[in-house]
Amino acid sequence: MNADDLGLSVGVNRGILEAHGAGVVSSVSVLVNLPAWEDAARRLGGAGSGLGVGLHLNLTAGSPLSGGGTLRDPRTGRFRPLAALVGRALAGRIDPADVAAECAAQVARLREAGVAITHLDSHRHVHVLPGVWRPVVETARRHGIPVVRVPLEPLGANLGNRPALAKKVALAAAWRVAARGAPAPRSADRFFGISLQGGTGFLPRLLALLDRLEPGLTELMVHPGHPDGDLAYWDRYVAPRATELAALTTPVVRKRFQRGDFRLIHFGAL
Repeated sequence: MNADDLGLSVGVNRGILEAHGAGVVSSVSVLVNLPAWEDAARRLGGAGSGLGVGLHLNLTAGSPLSGGGTLRDPRTGRFRPLAALVGRALAGRIDPADVAAECAAQVARLREAGVAITHLDSHRHVHVLPGVWRPVVETARRHGIPVVRVPLEPLGANLGNRPALAKKVALAAAWRVAARGAPAPRSADRFFGISLQGGTGFLPRLLALLDRLEPGLTELMVHPGHPDGDLAYWDRYVAPRATELAALTTPVVRKRFQRGDFRLIHFGAL
């Protein structure tokens, strides 16, 4: 159970660690270049060894830690927004060396906080884009990060959620192009989470998913948090984070995790 976006805001940080304290979230992915990073680093210091910590590579919000190059908007000095990054990636206008340099800089910042990095993924799943995937995988391998997320979720999960379906189709198409001929990292056998986001019914969808888990390793991505003003500045996914947090910490979910038919781990325990 991996909670994305630690470091996005203090409210998100607090909510994620509450879900971990409830015995449900076992792994987090951390943004290291936004203002709430320092608060996240302090909280990680007291989280204990039962929490896996990965890098949530960020190429779309805030400013780069490296020079940025083709990733940076020269007018603002900040990252280009998601739509601009996607357009440049599809047009072959992203320099892989810039991606590798920024990924290495963010890995270094996370390690400087005393974190043993268990995995790597990215904000908005941008690491599956052409021109981004290969340098990210190679940088992870070079720095001894054993697992890289492959965010390909079955299309049949929650078919009624049309925005989620469109996102899954787009991610699958981008990854097929980006991963062609590239090294294959270790990843989970299955990935879920996109179909849980937004709309109503997070709790029943989560419970139904847990009841259908197949043998092997499943990564389940969640986004719990307490909405605050800083969160609204950085992200549009605001109110549903409180819904996710309430569901993940409710007694019915905590009891479901104690039933004994699956084992909750993090990537460092593989």
